[in-house]
Amino acid sequence: MGEGWQLMRIRGIPLRVHPSWFLILALATLAFRDQLSELPASQLLPPGLTWLIGLVTALLLFLSVLLHELGHSLVALREGVKVRSITLFLLGGVASVERECSTAMGAFRVAAAGPLVSLVLSLMLFASGHSASHLSALLGNLVFQLAGVNLVLALFNLLPGLPLDGGLILKALVWQFTGSQRRGIQVATATGRFLSLFAIFLGVWLFLARGGGISALWLVMLGWFGLGASRSQTQVLMLQKVLRQLTVGSAMARRFRVLEADQPLRRMSELRLGGEAAGQGTDEADVRLADWVLVTRGGRWLGTINDSPLRDLPVQQWDRQTVADHVQPLDSLPSIREAEPLWKAVLALESSAQGRLLVINRAGLPGGTLERGDVGEAVLKALNLRLPPQMLEAARRQNGYPFGLPLLQAVESLQASGLLEDEPVGDQR
Repeated sequence: MGEGWQLMRIRGIPLRVHPSWFLILALATLAFRDQLSELPASQLLPPGLTWLIGLVTALLLFLSVLLHELGHSLVALREGVKVRSITLFLLGGVASVERECSTAMGAFRVAAAGPLVSLVLSLMLFASGHSASHLSALLGNLVFQLAGVNLVLALFNLLPGLPLDGGLILKALVWQFTGSQRRGIQVATATGRFLSLFAIFLGVWLFLARGGGISALWLVMLGWFGLGASRSQTQVLMLQKVLRQLTVGSAMARRFRVLEADQPLRRMSELRLGGEAAGQGTDEADVRLADWVLVTRGGRWLGTINDSPLRDLPVQQWDRQTVADHVQPLDSLPSIREAEPLWKAVLALESSAQGRLLVINRAGLPGGTLERGDVGEAVLKALNLRLPPQMLEAARRQNGYPFGLPLLQAVESLQASGLLEDEPVGDQR
């Protein structure tokens, strides 16, 4: 879901509206207007005014949703968690946070704040409904409508399954009693999947057997959305587990060439021409990285050399100057240690301008290289998934993850959980 348009800031939190929100605003206006038109008091009103009241009621509904999300956000701020934005969209609202709370009870308080706000609003509106009815039947109807909506909003969100608030509460409680946040996510995801399937079957049954109409289809849509969120969460958990278990050494390749320091620069040119003859860089759409060239002297690693001398010097100088004249230190290359977990390599690759890392072995010497394709292939292998060699090669040529694996998103979610706060990122020189 895109971020949408920013309307304002509330306590420094950007409030955004997604384009899909206008669709649900129109549907809510229509539903409230139709309900209003059935009241005897509305018969004396001009048609345009009934539409206006329907629109105002729909806007007040989304004000309730906004207050619900603000409840989450303000408590998150008190827990020391930065809130990136609040976005209103087709299915309601969502507060985007920088990371999750680092404690189970902190996560519980943040999750429970939204439904608590909705319950308080509902009670206040129900309490004032009779007074409003004495002033005006239409006003009383509006107040009772909003009271009912807030009650439904609170109770629906308390259902114990992700991505609902009740699922987050369940996750926090399991986390508190077991000491495992991951176990909490697994339990809440499983219950969310069950509730989503139940909503889909119930919606289909109501539509086919009871003529449920829009309400039944809306139930199916909510279930489908929840099922997709549950499936996505399960996939992310699997990726996170693999990225934490595998090390860089299990995924690295060896895409570097070695030259002796006393070799002439022409030898460097021959290496590059040999790479092109092998099909490297011959297609405009092929962005595969050229192999690095590392320099040794007498069996000892001296540094690295790039193609700048070949571009900057005339060809006549290629036989007169040696590789040693243009060597650069090895630490000029982005690197990571062989024993680091693979999730650190994902972050290091994204921060590297070249999209490749030099892997340093346990002896502190170059042991290989690592690219996105290497990481993706290792993850797929750990998940017992096999892609055709053509797909793996295509990903390698584009220096991307095979099959569009969302590895960066999985690592960012892992970081947002707070589980990795105290783990330093590996060497990303």
